[in-house]
Amino acid sequence: MDKNIKITLVKSTIATKPNHRKVVQALGLRKLNSSVIQKDNAATRGMIAKVCHLVKVEEV
Repeated sequence: MDKNIKITLVKSTIATKPNHRKVVQALGLRKLNSSVIQKDNAATRGMIAKVCHLVKVEEV
């Protein structure tokens, strides 16, 4: 069974770079404190690394 991770947006994207906003949107996050469950793979981990200062990650 594949592992999943829960990603939560904990900081606002208002004063961030446009590329970081697009990454947050691509992860499926919209509003502050919204959460999504994604598969734990290299692509997802790479996106999380780009915006690690904006999100909180938990293993599910």
